[in-house]
Amino acid sequence: MRPAEMSSAFLLLATAAVAQSEALTAEQLAAADAIHARVLTLDTHKDIDPKLAPDQVPADPATAAEFRARFDPAVRGKCQVDFPKMREGAYDCAFFIVYTAQRKLDDAGFARALAEANAKFDAIERMAKKHADTIGLATSPDQVERLHRDGKLIACIGIENGYPMGTDLANIGRFHARGARYMGITHNGHTQLGDSHTPAEGMHGGLSELGRRALAEMNRVGIMVDVSHAAKTTMLQAVAASKTPVIASHSGARAVNDHTRNLDDEQLRALADKGGVVQCVALADFVKSNSARSAAVAAWQKECGVGRGAEDDGVPEVERERRWQKFRDGMPAIDQRHPKANVRDFVDHIDHVVRTVGIDHVGIGSDFDGGGGIDGWNDASESRNVTRELVRRGYTEAQIGKIWSGNLLRVWRQVEQHAAESARAGR
Repeated sequence: MRPAEMSSAFLLLATAAVAQSEALTAEQLAAADAIHARVLTLDTHKDIDPKLAPDQVPADPATAAEFRARFDPAVRGKCQVDFPKMREGAYDCAFFIVYTAQRKLDDAGFARALAEANAKFDAIERMAKKHADTIGLATSPDQVERLHRDGKLIACIGIENGYPMGTDLANIGRFHARGARYMGITHNGHTQLGDSHTPAEGMHGGLSELGRRALAEMNRVGIMVDVSHAAKTTMLQAVAASKTPVIASHSGARAVNDHTRNLDDEQLRALADKGGVVQCVALADFVKSNSARSAAVAAWQKECGVGRGAEDDGVPEVERERRWQKFRDGMPAIDQRHPKANVRDFVDHIDHVVRTVGIDHVGIGSDFDGGGGIDGWNDASESRNVTRELVRRGYTEAQIGKIWSGNLLRVWRQVEQHAAESARAGR
């Protein structure tokens, strides 16, 4: 830990040790909610459907109601994040995610993924245009802060996996032009850019040569490098290769929960030494291991035909969505039999990052509508509970502001600055 951070971290630990067994008083609860109302809350990972904010709905009233509940962000519907829930929870800003299913590493797979990525870019743009009075699309930290001052909700864009760029580095500039401000290297499965956390046997020994060139291009145009889902070798090589700080958009602390999707202390230190930030994820199985729950979820995924090994079968998008909806519909029954991790478990990850590398290197990435959700923070409307738990553990308003958005916006600005300097230098 850096010397300047040690005294505040140890004070935090002492305060947290007392607070762990205490509930907030009514006065403290009101103070926590006031802090939550003042800070800019930013979540780096919220998945979307390409039918988000549709221009047309089915004519049949019953079908239309169901359709709106699933795809209209202005309706308090089935998604964990929609405008009403954002307002209810003072959940100000989210990175809406361009995720594409990963298939074979060939031209056909890349072309199909690129088309699917563009459909999601289209959906986010459609939402921002259709609901411009409610939400704004931000492509810079300054825009995020301006929209927040104006009282609007805020959407940013992240790409979960570099797979849809294929082998064409020019796609990175095109993604940036469409508003993408971070891009991951992998998802579940090795890509043309580097090795994933799964399977354990690597393909490239970390980053591929194309992956290294992609990182350089991301640095040049101003896209944050995201190492969530990457193998440890890939992650460490990406941090070393990047000329700018790196983020993990939705990962936890492996010392708290030993899962391959989480970062160990060596990775946390490497990330922090480069000035980066880990956005702690609120996906229950990554937050706290529960073998019985994991087995039940895996069995249900297999029955529904989704998850690992099911994305390469070439099923149409409509059928894939039907399978995922069946999976989502069945999850409440599993949650009832095998309770999920809760907000306290989630903040344990934040605490560990603070203890290990300091308050400047931690943030929040829920993975809502992509598997995320824990007891106490199962959708955007419950976001105050995260701030309440941080207050309960002794975090100050300034520290909470860094966790919710300040640290991520700092990294984003550094990435922007590097891109501007590269442009001036003609690189």
